[in-house]
Amino acid sequence: MLSESCCRAAHMLRQLSKKYRAKQGGGGRKRAVKASPAATSPPADVVARLPAGLDGYVGGLLTQYPVEVRLVPRRASKLGDHRPPTAAFPWHRITVNEDLNPYALGVTLLHEVAHLVTHLKHQSRRRLQPHGPEWQRHYTAILQPVLAASFLPEDLAEALMAAGERPRAATCSDRRLLLALARYDATADDRCRIEELSPGTIFETDTGRRFILGTRLRSRYRCLEACSGAEYRVHGLARVARVEPD
Repeated sequence: MLSESCCRAAHMLRQLSKKYRAKQGGGGRKRAVKASPAATSPPADVVARLPAGLDGYVGGLLTQYPVEVRLVPRRASKLGDHRPPTAAFPWHRITVNEDLNPYALGVTLLHEVAHLVTHLKHQSRRRLQPHGPEWQRHYTAILQPVLAASFLPEDLAEALMAAGERPRAATCSDRRLLLALARYDATADDRCRIEELSPGTIFETDTGRRFILGTRLRSRYRCLEACSGAEYRVHGLARVARVEPD
């Protein structure tokens, strides 16, 4: 599927990597773009966490586009986000969860950079869907050099290739890709996924709130908060701690 664009994608990867390496060494031309002081070069703390090969490509993308990238505390509802310029912050901003493993960090950054590119190229449109055909097209194009370079583990490359064919609105909603990324988490813990529990099981979230698992509703489960009885919908891939009854 990628054979026709393999050479072009590999060339793009090499060029972006060169730009990033030159920037790290003090070379390269500075952009005449109004941006945050933090957006003048790729943040070293973020790029340093990426796997070999992916660091150069992602670093090159972040050098090419004016964007501020920050690591933030873990958010249960998302792995990362992109925010376009506003009056208060006249530059693009990307945040990613600080607890992501290197591959998850890279894939999340690629997802958010696709939002950045979509906004830059189609910002004149009033009704641009966040994950519409424009974003899907740019996301697929951004993924091609990564897949063509063959520096990802085989299982992750296959999941990412499938994600490129049918991009989802969020990485955490793509079951196959999320599970492939989870295999490379640095440490194991006693948490499990909601879908692994039986109805009636009590579980606890990272925030300490306890729920009783109910019935499945497509990708989410109906859950009741133990202390209030309020109903919530929790994604089946959410990681929680099982609570044994007293």
